[in-house]
Amino acid sequence: MGKIFAYDRAPRVEPDDVQHLSERVILIRRITKVTAGGKNMRFNALVAVGDGQGAVGLGLGKAAAVPDAVRKGEAVARRNLIRVPKKGDSLPHEVQTRYRASSVLLKPAVAGTGVVAGATVRAIMDLAGIKDVLTKAMGSTNPINLAMATMEALATLRDPEQEIERRRSAQAAPARR
Repeated sequence: MGKIFAYDRAPRVEPDDVQHLSERVILIRRITKVTAGGKNMRFNALVAVGDGQGAVGLGLGKAAAVPDAVRKGEAVARRNLIRVPKKGDSLPHEVQTRYRASSVLLKPAVAGTGVVAGATVRAIMDLAGIKDVLTKAMGSTNPINLAMATMEALATLRDPEQEIERRRSAQAAPARR
C-alpha cells in the first residue's frame, strides 16, 4: 500500500464556497501506447486552479484530445481544493517536503521579494495568492512530481496562532487510555 500524503488528508474546500477560480495549465504531455493494431495516442494535462485568496487545487486529466484532458484536469483540481494559511502575502513558516523523487523547499520572504520559483511552483504560488516566497526545487524536476511536492508542502503549513491554541486545548484535556 502506498504512502498517505498530507495533501490527501488535508480538508477540502467546496468549489461552491470559492468564487472567481482561475486555472493554469502546467503541463500537456502526449502519451503513446503501442499495440499490435498500431499506436494509440492520448494526452495528459496537469492543471492547477486557485482563487488567489488561499484556495488552490491540482488535477491530472487524461483523454484522447487535449481540450478534454484539460477539462478533466480542471474538474479534478476543483474537487481537490485546499485552503493554504498565509501570513500577509507570504507563508507562515518554512517547509520542505518530498514527493517521490522531487523535493521542494518553500521559505517565507519579506514584502517586495516576489515569487522566486520555477514555472511549475510559480503557477501554484500565484494561484494560491502567495506573492512573496523563496523556493528551491531539488531532486527530480518532473513537473507532475514537483507540483505534487509543492501541494504537499502547502498542505503541511499550519497557522502558528491556531496551532498554539490547538496544543493548549489538547493539554487542558489530557487523553484517556
